[in-house]
Amino acid sequence: MSLIDRPRRLRSNPMIRGMVQETRVSADTLIYPLFVVEGVNIKEEISSMPGQYRYSIDRIGEELDRICDSGVKSILLFGIPKHKDACGSSAWAEDGVVQKALIYIKKNYPGLYCITDVCMCEYTSHGHCGILDGKTVDNDKTLEVLSKTALSHAKAGADMVAPSDMMDGRIQAIRNTLDGNGFVNTPIMSYAVKYASSFYGPFREAAGSAPEFGDRKGYQMDYHNRREAIREAELDCKEGADILMVKPALAFLDIVRDIRERFEKPLAAYSVSGEYAMIKAAAAAGYIDEASIVCESTVSVYRAGADMLITYYAKEIAKYIKEGRM
Repeated sequence: MSLIDRPRRLRSNPMIRGMVQETRVSADTLIYPLFVVEGVNIKEEISSMPGQYRYSIDRIGEELDRICDSGVKSILLFGIPKHKDACGSSAWAEDGVVQKALIYIKKNYPGLYCITDVCMCEYTSHGHCGILDGKTVDNDKTLEVLSKTALSHAKAGADMVAPSDMMDGRIQAIRNTLDGNGFVNTPIMSYAVKYASSFYGPFREAAGSAPEFGDRKGYQMDYHNRREAIREAELDCKEGADILMVKPALAFLDIVRDIRERFEKPLAAYSVSGEYAMIKAAAAAGYIDEASIVCESTVSVYRAGADMLITYYAKEIAKYIKEGRM
C-alpha cells in the first residue's frame, strides 16, 4: 500500500515519542495541599484519604522534608483551628494556625512557595464559607473578613493567597486590601470556577468543614452550567486575579479547556479529594494500576489546558516525572 502520511512513524520508539510529545509535565507546576492543625505532636491520617495527614506545626517538618526531597516546590496550606465561632475569627488571628505555620515554614523552608487558602468554612462553627444572615451567607459582610484573613496571611509570609469562598466581588476586595497595606506584589490565585461538587466529600472530613445545615449551592456553582464559568472567570480577571483556577479538575476538563481558550491568565486546576480517594480505593481493591492511572489522569488535565495542578499526588507525580513515566 502506498501511504504518504504514516503517523506511526513518530511512534516507533521511545526516543521519537519523547521528541514529539505535545503535553509536558514539570514538577515546577505541581502544588501540594497540606493540612495544618492546632496542637502538639499531631500526625493524624485522614481515613477517607489514605496517605494524607493533618500535622501540628511541630511535626509538619516531617512532611515538608518529603515534599522538598520530591522536587515539589509549592504548597497550598489549609488551617484547622481549635476555636470556631460564628464569624470564624480564628481565620485572621495573628496567632492563627495558618499564620503560625507560615512563620515556621518561611524560617525553616525558605525555598518553599506558600499559597494559602482563604475561606471561612474551616473556621466557622456553622461550617459555611462566610458570615450568616439567618440561614443565608451575607456576601458583602463576608468580603470584610476574607480581606482581613488574606492580609493576615500576607503579613505572616504567604507568597500567594487563594480565596475559595465564591463570594461575589472577593477578588477586588482582597486586592484593594492587600494593595492598601503594601502587599501590591502578593498574587491572588482565584478559585474562579468552583462547582458545588460531591467530589469534595473527603476534604470535608480532612478539614472538619462540613456545613451544619443546608449546602453550599447558594454560592458555589451549579455543575450543569458551562457559560457561567466564563462569566465568573471574566469577573475575576477584571477584579485583579493573577491566576485562575477550575475546581474540581477531572470531571470538568471541558471547563478547563473553555477557560484556557478564552483567557490568557495562567490557569490552575485542582484535582480534589474525591478524585484522590477514588483512585486510592480502586488501587487498594486491585482494580487498577495506581501509578498508571495517576499519570494518565494528570496528563489529561494539562492536555486540557492547565498550566499548574493542585494535587494530593504531587510527590508521586514528581517521582514519575523523574522516572520518565510522564
